[in-house]
Amino acid sequence: MLSFSKILREKSPQRHNRHKVLNARIHLFTLSLLLLCSLCLCGEKIISIAGDQHDKHSDGHICPKGYALQDLHNDPDRLKTPKKRIGDQWIDIDWDEALEEVAQRIVMIQKKYGNDAVAGYWGNPASHNIEVMINIGPFKKALASKNMFTASSLDQMPHMLTSYLMYGHSMNFTIPDIDRTDYMLMLGANPAASNGSLMTAGDILGRLERIKARGGKLVLVDPRRTETALYASEHHFIKPGSDALFLLGLIQVIFAKGLVELHTKLPLNGNIKDIEPLVNTISLTKISELTHIPAAEIERIAVEFATAEKSVCYGRMGIAAQEFGALNHWLIQLLNIVTGNLDSVGGMMFTTPAIDMTDIVGRGSFASFYSRVRKLPEFNCELPSATLADEMLTSGEGQVKAFVVTAGNPVISTPNGIRLEQALANLEFMVAIDFYINETTKHADIILPPCGPFEHPLYDLVFTNLAVRNVTRFSEPLFKKKSFMRSDAQIYTVLTNRIEALKAGKQTTFAELKMKQKHKLKELMTIERIVDMGLRKGHYGAGWKSYLTGEGLTLEKLKQYKHGLDLGALEPRLPDKLFTKDKKINLFPQQFIADLSRLQDYVTRHDHVQKLTLIGRRDLRTNNSWMHNSQRLVKGKNRCDLFIHPQTANVYGIEHGEQVYITSTVGALKVTVAITEDIMPNVVSLPHGWGHHRKGMQLSVASSNPGVSVNDITDHNFIDVMSGNAALNGIPVELQKIF
Repeated sequence: MLSFSKILREKSPQRHNRHKVLNARIHLFTLSLLLLCSLCLCGEKIISIAGDQHDKHSDGHICPKGYALQDLHNDPDRLKTPKKRIGDQWIDIDWDEALEEVAQRIVMIQKKYGNDAVAGYWGNPASHNIEVMINIGPFKKALASKNMFTASSLDQMPHMLTSYLMYGHSMNFTIPDIDRTDYMLMLGANPAASNGSLMTAGDILGRLERIKARGGKLVLVDPRRTETALYASEHHFIKPGSDALFLLGLIQVIFAKGLVELHTKLPLNGNIKDIEPLVNTISLTKISELTHIPAAEIERIAVEFATAEKSVCYGRMGIAAQEFGALNHWLIQLLNIVTGNLDSVGGMMFTTPAIDMTDIVGRGSFASFYSRVRKLPEFNCELPSATLADEMLTSGEGQVKAFVVTAGNPVISTPNGIRLEQALANLEFMVAIDFYINETTKHADIILPPCGPFEHPLYDLVFTNLAVRNVTRFSEPLFKKKSFMRSDAQIYTVLTNRIEALKAGKQTTFAELKMKQKHKLKELMTIERIVDMGLRKGHYGAGWKSYLTGEGLTLEKLKQYKHGLDLGALEPRLPDKLFTKDKKINLFPQQFIADLSRLQDYVTRHDHVQKLTLIGRRDLRTNNSWMHNSQRLVKGKNRCDLFIHPQTANVYGIEHGEQVYITSTVGALKVTVAITEDIMPNVVSLPHGWGHHRKGMQLSVASSNPGVSVNDITDHNFIDVMSGNAALNGIPVELQKIF
């Protein structure tokens, strides 16, 4: 890695004429990284966006979702001032009046029913917004409710839980060193469509191609032959939900053939040899039968993985959002550990970001309390979103009566969305911090729209911690926020202050003065000051002495790098990057050992069953529901066809283009069939994030391209029991012809 002093001596790039082409650092929600782009502007309107050829991380690559950010900024449906719902009508309301009413209604409901009567939900765009990230904590503290929910439990919670239990911190992710690996085994991931997920990587396709170009190999295991399969050396179909068995089989073979790295230098709490009896409880023959991968292929992949000089196993949504999500990630960590590919170049590594999330947020918590209705465990003081509707619909002490939703659309995103929609309609009060009236926010009493991503400063706190190289960048606002707009920071700060003041009630003069001083201090802590402090205290900073000497990385220095700052490749970080009490990797968290018995039950349950199962899928031009209001992203062929294998279609007597009903334990959908050999037999696939047919939303483009919501038929009771994460893949379904 370059020393920081050497980096600073590099000549910074020349600035473009601001009146012609502005170089703007744009936060691409859908790419999970910051890319420097060139924008052509006309007044306050963005005419075009292009990738920055000088960006060292992306090499100018930008996907369709990046180009579409101009549609978000220019969208006439986007709200910019508060709205209040009166019956079915929306009226304009003043900011002060709106914020005061929200604070008063929340406090009133909590005084009447208790703090837990107010629930909160944050969608995944919140993780890309530093203003939301910084202000969530104080706001949650002011609410003092246990009913906090996020999109994490619909997505990456199994990753985070594994990091917490093994490495001592929920934000201590392991990242595949994709740029230097010789053999990449990828399960349930489709980076050709997602551009990398929990693997922030510019120009991911170029990186995948370079694995093969340098003589390496990419092996993809997925129930669908995805877009990423085009870049893989080989692809293997696997029965949805059986990935834990496949991983068990790989480790089993590696032990049987004496390929285990027993003399590891890793600091381990536990003996690698003790892994062997855990993985030998199910025969390779049975594993092959249930995964539908031949035993000979499992053996070959295991040997190739273990004998390659630099290997890495990586898994994502397909194995996280299923009934063994957490167990899958533990087994992936074990596979990398037993082959000597953890904290090793070309294997799974830990980042060294400019601002490390493990330094600024708590380590996490697990099962310190449970949800009221289904007794599901909390994680990081959040409850699983699969039980959100339960808490609203089930009467009794602690029932949720009011709801705060930020940058999320859980009616589309959570399992059994129809049930949640019914729950939202019966709340006493709901507020949305969002700039769209969508399937969820249409139920709000008040909507508080923040300014857009081009109208406030941007620094990626989360996704630089997930990057395949250590990179950093600060982005100035492209447009000045209008006087009638409010930023996320302003909205949260005012709400937090007013809720605290209302709960405090009458105070002594001293207490009132103390609260005012606290609020004044928060006002002084601008995003720029917070980022500057984080950089100075970080790995590349010089701490507090930098204020005297000017040494190390500061925000002022970072701003000089208009194309971002590359801080070098990933490096070995252990044991410094461990947060366990003994500073060792916990090989055998008791929760995972206990969960192995559930896998045994799965084997018994699926011994001779050939059920039809449903999986999701990702599209290059889609990232969650809010992007469907961009015409450039939704135009073209229907993206909501039900993918089905010819063999399965023949069993049901279904033809290509025919409409059928797909039914589950909770509902049914009418869908159009697309017959393709790119999906394995007895598996069908629908995409996530659609279903814009509901009345009351004000998304003109999305409404004209509604699609169907797969989460109208996902079962809220079908979860990864260990973590509480929603199981959105491997759902038992049936098909019915329409006569």
